Amino acid sequence: MVVLGAWGFAGSDAGASALIGAVAYFVPNALFAVRLLLGYLAPRRPGSLVFFWGEALKLLATALIVVAVAWRWGGWLVWPAFLLGLLGVMKGYVVLMALRRLP
Repeated sequence: MVVLGAWGFAGSDAGASALIGAVAYFVPNALFAVRLLLGYLAPRRPGSLVFFWGEALKLLATALIVVAVAWRWGGWLVWPAFLLGLLGVMKGYVVLMALRRLP
């Protein structure tokens, strides 16, 4: 929704920036979720430290992606759209809870 809104409101650069912002958080979050799922399905369940270290690595990976995007595409990146795309994925679970769509 954020990507389409940015694209329609401010043009293709803003839409691409919002998409890059969304992917910058979605990919580390998806990898973390897969890691947790694989740990849950293993014969020996991981401890709580696995979750906290995984969360720390996820946030570090997101920060590194943001820095890499700023360094590589900072010239044409639309920062408000980028940050809204990032925020939209970060807070997507709130929308899912409001719509009662969580598993």
